[in-house]
Amino acid sequence: MNAAARTGQAQKVDVFRVACSGPADLSGVQALIDAGRLDPAQIVAVMGKTEGNGCVNDFTRDFAATAWCHFLAPHLGCTAAQVHDRVALVMSGGTEGVLSPHFTVFTRGLVDVGDAAHGSGEKRLVIGTAQTRGFAPEEIGRMAQVDSTAEAVKAAMRDAGIGDAADVHFVQVKCPLLTSAKVLAAQQRGAATVTRDTYESMGWSRGASALGVGLALGEFAEIDEATILHDSAVYSACASASAGIELEGNVVIVLGEAAGSASRFRIAHTVMQDVVDAASVRRMLRDAFGLDPDRDADAIATRLVNLLAKAEAAPSGLVRGARHTMLNDSDINATRHARAAVGGVLASVVGHTALYVSGGAEHQGPPGGGPVAAIFAVPS
Repeated sequence: MNAAARTGQAQKVDVFRVACSGPADLSGVQALIDAGRLDPAQIVAVMGKTEGNGCVNDFTRDFAATAWCHFLAPHLGCTAAQVHDRVALVMSGGTEGVLSPHFTVFTRGLVDVGDAAHGSGEKRLVIGTAQTRGFAPEEIGRMAQVDSTAEAVKAAMRDAGIGDAADVHFVQVKCPLLTSAKVLAAQQRGAATVTRDTYESMGWSRGASALGVGLALGEFAEIDEATILHDSAVYSACASASAGIELEGNVVIVLGEAAGSASRFRIAHTVMQDVVDAASVRRMLRDAFGLDPDRDADAIATRLVNLLAKAEAAPSGLVRGARHTMLNDSDINATRHARAAVGGVLASVVGHTALYVSGGAEHQGPPGGGPVAAIFAVPS
């Protein structure tokens, strides 16, 4: 049972999109604190887009997370190392193309149930977080990671106060990857990892994590290890998994809506069928928020906090029947191509470029596509 249900108070979530000049630049966050708009003690999650390569050796993710830990420690009254236990820090590398580095900061507080927004009866934004245990190298990309992720998603739903999976719109997972040292350590213990290729391990970890999300949300029936990266027809419409070198277990953020929320934000989601599927995003904006990108550009610019999206180079090698070369480029990883492509498409719809677009969508939407969620402020 979440804190609001125990105390008779309502959850109130605020969301801020903050530009940065580099992975450790938190001056924009400090400015919000100085202006009295953001209470750092209420920060529960940060989703960052950093300007590294998004691959195994992208240390901008760890750099950004470390900066946040040292920044938040005095505000939370704990050590920098303990911040990870209090705040879900998800740093996704790669801002190719027009994508702009930024942080999306979530705060959560409690207000009296008599609050006007809470009393409206409308569903509003809620957030919950959870973590798995650390994984042994041989567990990454296998059912141990799937099952642990599913349990963490359920725990995060409880933390958010969400009882119906239909009210979940986006589940962000930060998951570990294999390094050569981890592979060697497993071999020395007589254990076999799912792959010895460190870059490939990112896909295995993302795929297993996404399947865990789908299981928790009831999007498909029970699966086995043979499903992971082999049955692309099995996918989650809400999962977003990002692999990194900076952690050993999975960090889970559940974003959804609840009628008891006092937040001034709403969230909705759709699924892009391929990397150029702007039509699905436009339809979501019209159906969920009553906003037409062609007619309501000013309202979208004012009210949109962020789009959260997954991007993937179609494994078929085709986009709407035409051949693409993303998978054959030996100079630039396909995930980087995909982020740039989807970032450009989404920016053309909403008119800004500080968007959270994460590459690698194994079991996250259909092959070559991916989930997209939009967070909007409710007009006052």
